[in-house]
Parts: sequence; structure tokens; C-alpha cells
Amino acid sequence: MPKIRVLVVDDHTIVRDGICALLRLAGDIEVVGEAANGREALEMVRKLMPDVMLIDIAMPNMNGLEATRHIRKEFPRVKVLVLTQYDDKEHVFWAIEAGAIGFISKTAASSELVSGIRSVYRGDSFLSPSAAKFLVEDYQLEASIRKEQDPYKQLTDREREILKLLAEGYNTREIANMLVISTKTVEGHKTNLMSKLDIHNRTNLVKYALRKGIITV
Repeated sequence: MPKIRVLVVDDHTIVRDGICALLRLAGDIEVVGEAANGREALEMVRKLMPDVMLIDIAMPNMNGLEATRHIRKEFPRVKVLVLTQYDDKEHVFWAIEAGAIGFISKTAASSELVSGIRSVYRGDSFLSPSAAKFLVEDYQLEASIRKEQDPYKQLTDREREILKLLAEGYNTREIANMLVISTKTVEGHKTNLMSKLDIHNRTNLVKYALRKGIITV
């Protein structure tokens, strides 16, 4: 079975030596090259075409993020796994945005590094627990913001009631009789709710109600 060919990129020789020694203990991983900065990494990738590039972020002569962008554009087959001391939300997002499919902190256990290399080699993403936590928190924040911005929340209780009845197929007069209000009042609520939802015909109103679970088929 072919080994996973890995290029190790870090500007500290002692760090590269330690990583390489660790990876050589894994029977299915082969370190095919080392580089001390982003520019060297690009040259090494062109020559060696590794399966996985393990790269730091803060380096001279082109940092890891810039090198990752170039690699992903020029050699999309090469999987990029970021290994860095920066364990914060910004660097996680910057790495993913640059094209890395894995992010591991240098404080991680050696077994986590090996697992990360194997995962990205298979085409899966791999995030250290802290990085995954940042993504979950960011998603939850965005979901909360979207929920707060939901135009349905702008509707009054009466408008929601009339929206449901309209979507169920009742006309203005029937709704007025059911709610014991005038047809003019129903039309006023209908105009307001459609304006708030930015919906301008009954067909789209029904589709919206179905999507929101206000009515069922």
C-alpha cells in the first residue's frame, strides 16, 4: 500500500526535525521533503508533488496562508494541513479561507497530527477541537443573527393569524367572518404582512407558509 507523501514546511529547523521524526514513526507516512518558508514550499511542491503539505503560518519569504493560496490554485490535488502556534478564531478562518482543509494547533498531541494527515489525505477536513469550537460558535452566532432578522418576527399576532388563513385558501370575506372583523381590516393586515415579508402574490405566500411550517400539505 503506497505511503502518504508529506512535505513539512516550518521556518524553525528544530521544529521540522521533531515533526519529521514523529511522522517517520507512522508506518503509512513518508516525509518526502522539507521547506523553511512559503517560497521554498512552492518550489518543493512543484518538484515533489506531495499528497499532503503540512505548513506553519508565520514564516519569512511568503507566509503559510499566501503559500496555501498559491498551492490550492496551482496544485488543487495537494491537501493542505495547517500546523501552527496560533490557536485563535481569526487564524482558523484565515487558513480555511486560504484553502486549507485541516487546522491543528502545535499544542496538539502527536496522535492528533497523524490522524489529521490521514484525514486530509482521504479528502476529509480535519480540525483540532479548539478550531472546531470556533466554527461551531461562529455558525451559531450567524444562525442567531439570521433568526433575529427573520421578517416573520416583524409580524403581529393578528398578521400571523391572517397569513395562515390566507395560505390555507380562505378569501378576505371568509377571514373577516371567522375573525369577526371588517373586510377592510383584513385587507389592511394583508397589505402590511405582505409588505413585511416582501411577498406580493398568494402563490408565493403559500410557498412561504409551507417553507416556514405554518401550513402543511
